[in-house]
Amino acid sequence: MVEGPIEFGEKITLRFDVLTLFPEVLDSPLKASVVGRARDKGILSVHLHQIRDWAEDRHHVVDDTPYGGGGGMVMKPEPVTRAVREVRRMLGEASGGVPVIHLSPQGELLRAPLVDELALLPGMILLCGSYEGIDERAIEAVVDREISIGDYVLTGGELAALVLINAVARKIPGVLGNEDSAANDSFEKGVLDFPHFTRPAQFEGREVPQVLLEGHHAKIELWRRREALRRTALRRPDLIETAELTEEERRWLRELDEKERG
Repeated sequence: MVEGPIEFGEKITLRFDVLTLFPEVLDSPLKASVVGRARDKGILSVHLHQIRDWAEDRHHVVDDTPYGGGGGMVMKPEPVTRAVREVRRMLGEASGGVPVIHLSPQGELLRAPLVDELALLPGMILLCGSYEGIDERAIEAVVDREISIGDYVLTGGELAALVLINAVARKIPGVLGNEDSAANDSFEKGVLDFPHFTRPAQFEGREVPQVLLEGHHAKIELWRRREALRRTALRRPDLIETAELTEEERRWLRELDEKERG
């Protein structure tokens, strides 16, 4: 159960409350790497809630067979709605700006603009379904929006929740050691990221591009931008169609296309 009342600390920028049947799936990854360090610093917080705690029968049953037949089990509406409403109650006045997000393959796709939008929130309640899913009445009653991480189905929403938390956390000031890292990520400027290199200068007969060794910052920035455009044109041409490009960049891409066609 939630211990409360819950307060948003002065230092914490973003709070995640995750409702799940399998908190152990999330526990270890959330203690590691960038998200783990951000939690240790108090920049963001993640709280895991076991949905079974809101099942009122003595066996803590949270699923049942589907009406209409078919395989699998469906998560019952009562424990899900109780869990969400109790977390909202404990959040108090702050819950007004905290949406309930159901991780579902039927939701809107998690893309960079949506990540930016979510990073501006004070918090969010992430609802992880399992088995064949959650009773639709519970979704209608307590869910504000549904988000998908891709056109495929997972065994539950826990992995999707980890992806969402990681993507959003990287947008929070202070989470990354170098704030420029996020600014140069793929999709940040409508295109994919440029290739990266480090020591040694030669590896298995492959060399670091000479321009990166010369220390001329303007030339390096131009090379990186063009490499990002080249990669995007070759790998994700759909992004090029909507990217903000200068006329010089469009001309360069046309020349690249002609060169690639031979």
